[in-house]
Amino acid sequence: MRSSSPPARRWSRCRAVVPLVCLALLTGCGTGTRAVLTDTPSATRHDSGAPTSTAEVDVQRDGMEPAIVTGVRWAGHDTYDRVIVDLKGEVPGYNVRWVEQFLEEGSGKPIDVRGGAYLQVMLSPADAHDDKGKPTWAGGPVFPAELGNLTEVVRTGDFEGHVGIGLVLARQAAFQLNEQGGPSRLIIDVAH
Repeated sequence: MRSSSPPARRWSRCRAVVPLVCLALLTGCGTGTRAVLTDTPSATRHDSGAPTSTAEVDVQRDGMEPAIVTGVRWAGHDTYDRVIVDLKGEVPGYNVRWVEQFLEEGSGKPIDVRGGAYLQVMLSPADAHDDKGKPTWAGGPVFPAELGNLTEVVRTGDFEGHVGIGLVLARQAAFQLNEQGGPSRLIIDVAH
């Protein structure tokens, strides 16, 4: 009768190769440098695809042409609200973090919005205007959303290669980010 387990020598080679393959797959994912800062509380990963963290996310992408923000849209889902930043060009670097209030880029003046929590999305290098200075993301600066948690979307600025987008929320909740191409988009999901 034959044993169902591999010979000891073959098994020891497999145990050495599997971690190396996993490491190679992990290091090959993504095109930007992502630093997740863990000074804020975070939730554990769930298989439901629901947002899972409240930690700051910082992705740096230097030396690229500025992306153009062509619009921002949002929709509610059963357990989360989704904000999609439509872009012309590659997805730029971004920083997403909790703030006490939104400030206008350039002037530093407070933006008068009311909510339970404020999630600031900063894109760089990025612009929300064309070469002639005409806005590519029209309207605002405050857009009503009235979803499960997301109450308003705010254009906090378009200044010197930085575009700011503020998410006014009823309460602080876990969020997650996803980059997509063809056309380029940055997707922010915020739990209810």
